[in-house]
Amino acid sequence: MKTIIFAVLLLSLSSQVQGFGQTGHRVVGAIAEKHLSHKAKRMIKKLLVNEDMAEAATFSDEQRSNPSEFWQKTATPWHYVNVHEGEVYETAPPEGDAITALEMFSKQLKSKETSLETKQIALKFIIHIIGDLHQPFHTGTDIDRGGGTIKLTFFNEETNLHRVWDEHLIDNQKLSYTEWTHRLNRKISKQQVKAWSEIDPKVWVAESQKLRLGLYPEDDNLFFDYQYKAMPIVKLQLQRGGIRLAAYLNHLFK
Repeated sequence: MKTIIFAVLLLSLSSQVQGFGQTGHRVVGAIAEKHLSHKAKRMIKKLLVNEDMAEAATFSDEQRSNPSEFWQKTATPWHYVNVHEGEVYETAPPEGDAITALEMFSKQLKSKETSLETKQIALKFIIHIIGDLHQPFHTGTDIDRGGGTIKLTFFNEETNLHRVWDEHLIDNQKLSYTEWTHRLNRKISKQQVKAWSEIDPKVWVAESQKLRLGLYPEDDNLFFDYQYKAMPIVKLQLQRGGIRLAAYLNHLFK
């Protein structure tokens, strides 16, 4: 019985910690890799060894099946922040704090006292968290668990609003992460790179929060009309996430 309860608990938690899903996280990592400074590229290559940033981007989600207490309890809130309507991050509830985790991992990455293994995990978390913070429902509210408790159908498939934004909108396009990366990156102008290179995560959260408030559907049966409305935002957030991840890492390794 305890095993069943634990499995249900993990399932409920997963609805709020997955981020952009594997494809989305890989796209953010792959776009970022194309905008790194020479120094950041060298440092990241030393840390990731035989991995690229697209592969490293999904590490934190893949470890959700790791039975250790660190991955099942400690690390769970590091994928999101809770921000109620009318609030800002500074007044948000304490549960779910990707920003504090980002600050912690950034310090570990820069410290000369940090072990290589710890730095590798820190870098992978940074790549992942920045992707998470650009998925609007990762700056959600604990009232609906970032849309995770809002049950609906997406093209007749039973799901929830959080998972629609994590996976369904992206995966329904039937593109690989490399196709997504190529299509989105080639449309990013130099002016947009400059405009989007904001490294303050509180700015990202406020931006995602504002987007989220307009993304709750009126109907619980989502089809082409919702997809049409949502896809420009999905693409924009993947592009912004990639550029900001690069800007953040360039700053860390400056």
